[in-house]
Amino acid sequence: MNWLDWLTALMVSAGGFFVFVGGVGAVRMPDLYTRMHATSLTDTLGSLLILVGLMLQSGFTLITLKIVLVAAFLLVTGPTAAYALANAAFLGGQLPEGLQDGASDDGETQP
Repeated sequence: MNWLDWLTALMVSAGGFFVFVGGVGAVRMPDLYTRMHATSLTDTLGSLLILVGLMLQSGFTLITLKIVLVAAFLLVTGPTAAYALANAAFLGGQLPEGLQDGASDDGETQP
């Protein structure tokens, strides 16, 4: 294996690790908002690392351009979908764990 194969394996492995951590975060976090935070950040980073590894392996070809377009699409749609889901949950009455039961941001209870 040459250095490019090693770098590709490192990128794809790191991306897989981040996707795995995002899945664990979806199971272990206490409420909807922290679950979304854990999964949206790690899945975006993980998928981009995997795509960079694929770009390294494919060289400078038309396939690389298509992978760049997929990466740009993921960079736009991932955070937008996470925002839309969080906004819909908040408007639907699902409050973050710290704001439930009349607590405010500074920890004091409201009348």
